Amino acid sequence: MAKSAKSKNSSTQEPWYKDGLRFKCTGCGDCCTGAPGYVWVNQQEIDAMAKRLAMKVETFQAKYVRKIGIRRSLVEFSNGDCVFFDNESRKCNVYEQRPRQCRTWPFWNSNLKSPETWAETCESCPGSGKGKLYQLEQIQEQADVFNV
Repeated sequence: MAKSAKSKNSSTQEPWYKDGLRFKCTGCGDCCTGAPGYVWVNQQEIDAMAKRLAMKVETFQAKYVRKIGIRRSLVEFSNGDCVFFDNESRKCNVYEQRPRQCRTWPFWNSNLKSPETWAETCESCPGSGKGKLYQLEQIQEQADVFNV
C-alpha cells in the first residue's frame, strides 16, 4: 500500500484531521454537476463502465472518453455535468463502476490541505462534515488512491 506524504512513516507531524472527518453521501449529485472539469479514467475503469453499459470498449471510448494530453477524462455535457449523471433521477448511471476519482470524494488531497479547504468542501457538499466518522487511516487510504 502506498503511503501518503502525511503518513506517520514519512512525517512526525500528524495531519490536522488526525481525529478523523465525517462524511455521508446525501445523493444530491452536486459533485457530478457544475463547472467544467475532468473525471480522470484509466483503462480498467473504462472497461468496467463499458461492460456495465453492455458496450464494446472501443464504442464506449469513442462516445464517452476524451484525451487531455496523455490522460483521459470522461466527457461532459455542455453545462459541465458528467455525461453519466441523470439530472432527472439525480443518480449516476454507472455508479457501481464509477471511477476512482468519484469513489474517493471528498477525501482528496486538495480538500484535506487545511481546515479551511475542508470547510470549503463542507460548504459545497452537504454530506461533508456529517455522518460517519472516518478515521485517519481510512482517509489517507482514500487520498492515496487518487491524487486530486
